Amino acid sequence: MRRSLMWLVPSLVLAAACSKPADKAAESPPADTAAAAPEAAAAPAGPQAIVTVIYKQPKSPAAFEKYYSATHLPLVSSKQQEIGFTKAELTKFTSTLDGKKPTFYRQAELYFDNLDALKKGIATPGFKAVGDDLAKFATGGLIGMIAVETGDKGTAACPALVTVIYKQPKDTAAFESYYSATHLPLVSEGKPEIGFTRLDLTRFQSNLDGSAPAEYRQGELCFDSMNALKKGTATPAFKKVGDDLPKFATGGVTALIGEQQ
Repeated sequence: MRRSLMWLVPSLVLAAACSKPADKAAESPPADTAAAAPEAAAAPAGPQAIVTVIYKQPKSPAAFEKYYSATHLPLVSSKQQEIGFTKAELTKFTSTLDGKKPTFYRQAELYFDNLDALKKGIATPGFKAVGDDLAKFATGGLIGMIAVETGDKGTAACPALVTVIYKQPKDTAAFESYYSATHLPLVSEGKPEIGFTRLDLTRFQSNLDGSAPAEYRQGELCFDSMNALKKGTATPAFKKVGDDLPKFATGGVTALIGEQQ
């Protein structure tokens, strides 16, 4: 089922319904992102900011998909200019990394030039209209969060991806130290063997209602196809990356396989 990147899927109320290698701590934007900011005329400097909506399993997937494609996504698309997001990426999860039923159903990400642009966008009537529409089809509930990109700005296509959602760690400082100094270099080292084409890294700052984020971080490994993904996740290099997770992800992780639509 094809979907326009205009789809969108934000929502003020959604928060209430509720969590590359080359990554830097969320508080300090990566150099490449900061350098690109001045080109955006009047836009304040800063890394890209993202409204992330994670849908839980709906009561009726068929009813969800019908309303989502026929009503919700056109609504989001019609409000894009008012809200001001620059691109949107929709993911439908097909399974957990170990082949079981996916923990979450879908994810929608709305990208903004920076955090100031995001805050302005989610305060618009257009964003409220999109948020008010969620209750009409997201029968399983959802998580709505604000995230900041902490790695390189990816541009490669992402038809198939591995999404790793990190839960709140016991010690965030220890997590960040190991993540940047050891884990991300390990991922980068394994890239040629694993074969991913893009790595998106984000850190969640809050839920949409301003409360503490339901989840801590997210990493997305993009592949050219589902076949490439299956081949890559079967490599020794990918296993090595996975075996490294317990050393710092003390809150646990949710690892999913998905397709962008």
